[in-house]
Amino acid sequence: MLKSLKSITFGVVAAALMAGVAHADVTVYTAGPQSLIDKLSAGFTKQTGIKVNVFQATTGKVMARIEAEAANPVVDVLVSASWDTATDFAKRGWLVKYSSPNAAKVPDFLKTEGAVAQGISALGIAWNTKSGTPKPTEWADLTSKEYKDLVNIPDPAQSGSSFELTAALAGQASFKLFNDLKANGAIIAGANADALNPVLQGAKAAVFGAVDYITLAAKAKGESIDVIFPASGTVIAPRPAMILNWSKNQDDAKKFIDYMLSDEGQKAVADEMLMPARTDIPANRPLISDLKLLKYDTATVYGKRKETLAEITKIYGGK
Repeated sequence: MLKSLKSITFGVVAAALMAGVAHADVTVYTAGPQSLIDKLSAGFTKQTGIKVNVFQATTGKVMARIEAEAANPVVDVLVSASWDTATDFAKRGWLVKYSSPNAAKVPDFLKTEGAVAQGISALGIAWNTKSGTPKPTEWADLTSKEYKDLVNIPDPAQSGSSFELTAALAGQASFKLFNDLKANGAIIAGANADALNPVLQGAKAAVFGAVDYITLAAKAKGESIDVIFPASGTVIAPRPAMILNWSKNQDDAKKFIDYMLSDEGQKAVADEMLMPARTDIPANRPLISDLKLLKYDTATVYGKRKETLAEITKIYGGK
């Protein structure tokens, strides 16, 4: 469900009076966790006196909102859950070129002239440790009889990270794995949270291609859940933050990017169990260097997006 646009106004009046400067609001659309954008918005407002208007939803719903507002765009900063958004928007000429001084310790592959990672997630198998099923170590383990009718898959049409994993694995074996999963009763179960919730509740045993930070956060809270990264490889999902070139508040938008990449902002990212974009910020979770990554060409993968989704729909009947 779409969440209404809301304002985070902590300390605005006092901070603005102290600064003696009037600022326009910064509007941020994000596909990241609600709790993360709330922390970033509150911290940014407290530090700068600039109010942040927030719209948080899935990447698909965020993109739909931007499209609906095309005649009168209002978003200043966009945080997507898929790096392809940054690639696409750059090709369209929609991004402001900006290199934050706080991006110095962000690896080159996580930043471009117009985008920089806020944080990074990886995909794995989310497994209910009390499900009575054997602990999986590989993707194909979820096709075994022990997992009959007990596996959810996030919808690759709704989740950019799920799409990349689907495309990368399908490219290795021409959708055989997904046919085998279907034959074993696996289902497409909506967006990431929709796929994970039945596993947390014990109705299902595992998620094939779970976004890791959600599972890791649940585990940290004491849930009977674990995340396994198959040794054969997985994909990561950097979350690009971008300033849109139609923004009338580009200077303040740049300040928001600076804050997001500050020590305080990146700690907030790490506290959500995402990998920080900056390599000098500690995190209590596996990092990119701990994972084996699948090799695939992003341009080719997204160039065949319609065909890939059509094949998944054919296998799963649209569900």
